[in-house]
Amino acid sequence: MRHIVIFIVLMLGLSSQVQAGSCNGRPLNPILDVSWQNMFPISIGGVVEVGNWSGGGFDDAPTDPICVCNNGTIPKVGLSVSFWEPARLIDTVSTPYCMMPLGVEMNAGGLQGQLGGSFTSRNGHGKLFQQMHYFIFPVLAILDMYTDLPCIDYDRQFDLAMITEILPTWNDDLLAMVVNPEAVLFANPAAALACAADASSTIFGRPINALYWCMGGWGSTYPLAGSITATDYAEGNAGLAARGIYLMARTGLLEEFSPNGCSRYYAPIWNKDRYRLQMTRPVVDSKAKYIGTPGLLWTQNKHPLVGKDNFSWLMFRKVNCCVSAY
Repeated sequence: MRHIVIFIVLMLGLSSQVQAGSCNGRPLNPILDVSWQNMFPISIGGVVEVGNWSGGGFDDAPTDPICVCNNGTIPKVGLSVSFWEPARLIDTVSTPYCMMPLGVEMNAGGLQGQLGGSFTSRNGHGKLFQQMHYFIFPVLAILDMYTDLPCIDYDRQFDLAMITEILPTWNDDLLAMVVNPEAVLFANPAAALACAADASSTIFGRPINALYWCMGGWGSTYPLAGSITATDYAEGNAGLAARGIYLMARTGLLEEFSPNGCSRYYAPIWNKDRYRLQMTRPVVDSKAKYIGTPGLLWTQNKHPLVGKDNFSWLMFRKVNCCVSAY
């Protein structure tokens, strides 16, 4: 339980250095606010699948029940296991420096108004701008759960990995395209048309990884900035949260698990079907969504009519693990 104590101390320590503002809400509860059903299905040995989760599957899960890892002097033989781990938290906030997991707002002086979010709509087309915060939030490690699984990094603690208020490219679309010039390749009708296929496939829980510049019904991953085209406010925020995952990949900070479950590697290009997002603020959604799931299927009653323009998303990532007895 030492991780829980560290988490509480961190919350109290940060709270003493911030001031209350328009960032209202209660801190995230790692027990009650996590929809644990999103860890399913759990695949054991590529044969037994525990739990029923509609949509998607384990296309790249190990099919051989026995795994062999040659990471050391003696090969490790074990059982192949796949599941979904609640591992990261992503804020998409209209209030700058609003830390949703803690329910507090940092004091940034006169910068607050310059970096605030906005949403404009004209003729059925909208443009949304929000700030993004990417937190390391290893729920299983915090709660000391499944400590016998070697693929869970129990040395990691709650931490802030990315804050876009200090990232110039997030606040300037043109500068984002200069830093990531590949965005020009996808700014054409053909690339946009390909995203329609991704959106259709995502309805059935199968995002197309080859179309990495698409986020299904949530728009394009480019530019890597805080502005996104959106007709639905909640869907637009989900798109920015997913764009935050892709931003971490492009900066070399996104880890994915190898298919055989023996190692992890840094992925410069994401595999979209390895991630799901569960809304935890302003309301707690019970079902995590694959990247790009059209908002028409899930955004009803997810955004109050008055206020609550700050969102928080719990990221479930797929884990392939080789579990051995030694």
